[in-house]
Amino acid sequence: MRDADAKLAEATGLAAAIGLDVVHTAIVNLRGRQPSTLLGSGQTKSQGEAIAEHEVEVAIVDASLSPVQQRNLEREWNCKVIDRTGLILDIFGERAATREGILQVELAHLEYQRSRLVRSWTHLERQRGGFGFLGGPGETQIEADRRLILDRIVRLKKELEQVRRTRGLHRSARRRVPFPVVALVGYTNAGKSTLFNAMTGAEVAARDQLFATLDPTMRGLRLPSGRRAILSDTVGFISELPTELVAAFRATLEEVAEADIILHVRDAAHPDTDAQRADVVKVLDGMAREDTIAADWAARSIEVLNKADLLGGVGGVEARAGAIAVSAITGEGISKLLAAIDRRIAERMVTREFTLEPQDGARLAWLYEHGEIVRRQDAEDEIRLVVRLLPEDQSRFERVAAGQGH
Repeated sequence: MRDADAKLAEATGLAAAIGLDVVHTAIVNLRGRQPSTLLGSGQTKSQGEAIAEHEVEVAIVDASLSPVQQRNLEREWNCKVIDRTGLILDIFGERAATREGILQVELAHLEYQRSRLVRSWTHLERQRGGFGFLGGPGETQIEADRRLILDRIVRLKKELEQVRRTRGLHRSARRRVPFPVVALVGYTNAGKSTLFNAMTGAEVAARDQLFATLDPTMRGLRLPSGRRAILSDTVGFISELPTELVAAFRATLEEVAEADIILHVRDAAHPDTDAQRADVVKVLDGMAREDTIAADWAARSIEVLNKADLLGGVGGVEARAGAIAVSAITGEGISKLLAAIDRRIAERMVTREFTLEPQDGARLAWLYEHGEIVRRQDAEDEIRLVVRLLPEDQSRFERVAAGQGH
């Protein structure tokens, strides 16, 4: 069970994320879910009075509403009503930037709208056009709308299939990245972008806002040993993600699938931090079952307890076994985290021996750049090297040596 106040704060944050001015909030305890309006008649009436008093234009119910419930609440409250699914769909629609993300979000919007058309189309008198739920006047011709939506869904699915065919090529390209990839994952607003900036010195937009990051951002990272890595900032997770958006959400997490190390960033000061952790683990486990992320993701992950400054510093955070407490704001604990990443990468390295010709300066330089030279022995006609490097770098070097390119 989640803390009710924390759930309300999250819903308020979601509304603020698309620029809504929140003028009234309430926690409503349900004795049972009413098929017609979700809320009881007394609760519906009292909230309707508050909505009228504050001249509310859009009411958000932080739950999943059936088309009938949404229509009836709009009639009772005389304003536009959207549920948690509609709200998150609007945020993703506004923020998606990659080709696949845009297509997936539009498809999710249409699937959601189609259910409203089929089951309770009279709400279209209130619906306003576009693929979101907050914009200008919409149509009321149910059959024409249904046909147009179905035609568009078919076209979108064909386009998405074409995009997915290239995914394997994209993954192959990512495997050729010359440095280990470290991916930040975690519940939305856990402070991933702030931590990203603290670790890399970048200036990625880091706002106290849910879903401030939707498309992955990558920057170079210098580790204490001198090794170089690539740090990737990804979309934040959220509980009760709309089923229509699951595919779009996972598409934005592709960087995690090939990451050498996964940093699971948690808001240690949040009252629902344990529930948020469970949400993230559930999604990653689901991706592992669908083979969109390696099954050993947990073995490649480091848990990071962020926002220690809100708990009196790193010493005030009860770290779980293997977890590292940090404050992305003050920088406390960052050096320890970088050292842990360094160690984890070193644990994956293998020791191999290579023999090169003295004139083969390009491959010699490659090994110096991507590996750690343990021993070098120069002879008149050859150079023998003992090198520690990542298994994928060994494979990459062998391909280069075989003349298969970089």
